[in-house]
Amino acid sequence: MRKLMIASVRTSLCAVVLGALALPAIAQDNPTLTVYTYDAFAADWGPGPLLKEGFEAQCACTLDFVSADDSISALRRAQLEGDATEADIILGLDTATIGEGMATALFTEHQLDLPDFDIPLEWTDEVFVPFDYGYFAFVYDTQSIATPPASFEELIALPQDFKIVIQDPRSSTPGLGLILWIKALYGDEAIEIWEGLAPHVLTVTTGWSESYDLFLSGEADMVLSYTTSPAYHLIAEGEDRYRAAKFDAGHYTQIEVAGILASSPNQELARAFLAYLVTPEGQAPLPETNWMYPVLEPTGGLNPGFAEMIDPQPALLLDADEVTANTRAWIEEAFSTLR
Repeated sequence: MRKLMIASVRTSLCAVVLGALALPAIAQDNPTLTVYTYDAFAADWGPGPLLKEGFEAQCACTLDFVSADDSISALRRAQLEGDATEADIILGLDTATIGEGMATALFTEHQLDLPDFDIPLEWTDEVFVPFDYGYFAFVYDTQSIATPPASFEELIALPQDFKIVIQDPRSSTPGLGLILWIKALYGDEAIEIWEGLAPHVLTVTTGWSESYDLFLSGEADMVLSYTTSPAYHLIAEGEDRYRAAKFDAGHYTQIEVAGILASSPNQELARAFLAYLVTPEGQAPLPETNWMYPVLEPTGGLNPGFAEMIDPQPALLLDADEVTANTRAWIEEAFSTLR
């Protein structure tokens, strides 16, 4: 497991938040802070509207979320726009795509004194700030499947009309997460798993939302999602029919992050938003809108429904440098079996 670099402490969290509140220029100009992110985050039912309401109440600014199919697509848009981009922040990259984000040279250091996070690794990155985390899993409907597969081998052994929906690893962080999950478990033998999975793949969607909709409409037996996805159905809908299939060999970890673009003219305001994002107040909307685990105790605590989710242990996470160096080859390996 890669240890992320130790962040240098330059600006206290409190000072950034209070500083943003005290900035007369910001208050007078009512600037707009633009955050590029994935569609589910910016949706009416996602965390975006609640974060906008909470942050705007204290920043004397306008917070705009601009959505793409997935966070990788948001990054690509910022790359194409270059210095002319309106984005101040990219939100939604993860531990698998941090290296790709850094390679763009778009980001600058956050300069925040971050709190102690309750996440599966020591966070020491100078550029990206974690805001939630989870574990990849296949979600199924207990009304259709009595005994879900407990491994990739068991999934492969099912009849070929048993279908799954996955996401494109070039545009979707869950899609890339599946590549890494299989690589973490099987190493050089990963291609054999992909060859076995290929007949079961109904389709590969651009983003997560499209694939989850296909699953809910009954087009597939399972969908690549998260161990915490059933929490939405349980807590928001009072429905316990959807579960995550526990794979005995473990589930791959995803920590989602946000980073400030070096081209942003609103650096101080962007830091204030990232600081707000990792306060108990800023964390409060995330578990029950983004359906991921918070990085620290949110205001009001974590809904007890999350305790009913499967135990993802052993949690898997590849070395970040190894991921960055091999992502393209591993994606090509998987796609060679799906064409």
